[in-house]
Amino acid sequence: MTNHLHMQLLDGKFLSAQIKQEIAAEVAAIREQGGKIPHLVAILVGSNGASETYVASKMKNCEEVGMKSTLIRFDPSVSEAELLDKVREVNENADMDGLIVQLPLPDHISADKVMETINPAKDVDGFHPINIGRMAKGLPAYISATPQGVLEMIKRYDIKTAGKHCVVVGRSQIVGLPMSILMQRNTYPGNCTVTITHSRTQNLAEICRSADILVAALGKSEFITADMVKEGAVVIDVGLERVPDTSKKSGFSLKGDVKFDEVAPKTSFITPVPGGVGLMTICSLMQNTLKAARREIY
Repeated sequence: MTNHLHMQLLDGKFLSAQIKQEIAAEVAAIREQGGKIPHLVAILVGSNGASETYVASKMKNCEEVGMKSTLIRFDPSVSEAELLDKVREVNENADMDGLIVQLPLPDHISADKVMETINPAKDVDGFHPINIGRMAKGLPAYISATPQGVLEMIKRYDIKTAGKHCVVVGRSQIVGLPMSILMQRNTYPGNCTVTITHSRTQNLAEICRSADILVAALGKSEFITADMVKEGAVVIDVGLERVPDTSKKSGFSLKGDVKFDEVAPKTSFITPVPGGVGLMTICSLMQNTLKAARREIY
């Protein structure tokens, strides 16, 4: 790699607009043939600001591509039993294809129990142990929306992955863990040598510097700095944190896990925040809902 690289932005805005057009065309074709319109259901407990924003955006995107969407709201005081009953009710409803329960949930409700109660065939978030297990075995499965969005990005920008060293920073079940499994599978994107790092990793900077593809998913704003990235690396920033900012009307600005301004010049490809992976996540969710309506996986 030379130092005269032209950094290219992995533009989530452009890609998501393209994918949404593709999904809208497919939904329109289903409608013309008198088929069943894909229907996504979201359950929201309480009124966490970020969760409200995410769910509203998911519903709005469904509408834009012609899908049906239903939002079911509960007070934060809802009992675990009542929430699980609602999940089972959606499982039984043949008109409802995909179900997401927005995390985080209040402390008195076990997220694991909720995820395990969702019918794997409707688990468009890809969090059910059956879907995670199928993904790990390379069987058809719903892949958790953010990692799937990252794969889609890699594919559409034709980034080479075979034989590359991919370092994943963060081991969450939602991003880090599935990402590490997907990047080593014998397929494209994949065939990487994968190192997964986390808060207990020693000499983290050194490991990051050895990455051809660096996936930052640790939820710490601007943690990855230029000295942690090698020339010509592909940097994928999954972070999205609200950082207080008095110059903004909202009182905050959105930052990723990567210190973009200083890292970008060293990279061959990098995702911006906002406008990167986040938009791809919502597209993946709609792609999964379309697959659910078509019974493609189960």
